[in-house]
Amino acid sequence: MPKALTQTRELLDMIKFEHTVFALPFAFLAAMEAAQGMPPFRALLWIVAAMVGARTAAMTFNRLADADLDALNPRTARRAIPAGRVSRAGAWLLLGLACALLGVAAGALNPLCWKLAPLALLIILGYSWCKRFTSLAHLVLGLALAGAPLGAWIALTGRVDAPAWWLAAGVLCWTGGFDILYALQDQEFDRATGLHSIPSRLGTDWSLALSRLLHLLALTCWALFNLAVGAHLFGWLGWVAVAGMLAREQWLVRGGSLDRIDEAFFTLNSLVGLAFFGGHLVERIAGVALS
Repeated sequence: MPKALTQTRELLDMIKFEHTVFALPFAFLAAMEAAQGMPPFRALLWIVAAMVGARTAAMTFNRLADADLDALNPRTARRAIPAGRVSRAGAWLLLGLACALLGVAAGALNPLCWKLAPLALLIILGYSWCKRFTSLAHLVLGLALAGAPLGAWIALTGRVDAPAWWLAAGVLCWTGGFDILYALQDQEFDRATGLHSIPSRLGTDWSLALSRLLHLLALTCWALFNLAVGAHLFGWLGWVAVAGMLAREQWLVRGGSLDRIDEAFFTLNSLVGLAFFGGHLVERIAGVALS
């Protein structure tokens, strides 16, 4: 039993399970706005299940697909599979369970979610191969995370309306922007091994400029989302908080400095969705209290 617990702990650490928080608040926000209030508890549970399944599948497949490359890269050589702490068989089992969870959750939500589940899997799993042939892999990752608000909106309404597109487009641009920053760590390794990324193709300065542009586009999309849903004070305060976080993120990596990349990538980005969702949640609660 201790060995099984250790393997489970290593698997969860391998996929950075705690970073599910990156996209989950955007799914909650989409569900809340689609429902024009608090969504049914049952729907929220299945949305969470779908999110956990999708992200677990994506990260597990990424670790399997990149295991040989990770072993060559000094930054990633101590990851669970190349270091031997997790077996490939265990990772494949986790991948199968995660895909099954996504499928069950999608089917429990509504027929359209079920029909779109294979497309979602194609995108979230296909991302792992993109850097082998295109520098646009960062945007494919953004597309994968953008599926969170789109899927949640569909789960509540059975369709996709304009606010969902703006919210998802913001997630795509935000993700692409921060993934470019993260890829700065590996630009020399990527060049040496023939992998594709914006930093390895354009260099540090142009990568920083493109990341800033994408984050500005993300803020623009989220502002349009606020306008589309008729956000008031707290929704816009959440937007302002997010703008401050993205400005801080860009400031931390100015000039290509990677000394505080963990704060820029993990800490701040884990708070972006929480701040935006939190602003809208407070607004909904205040609206109910005043009505």
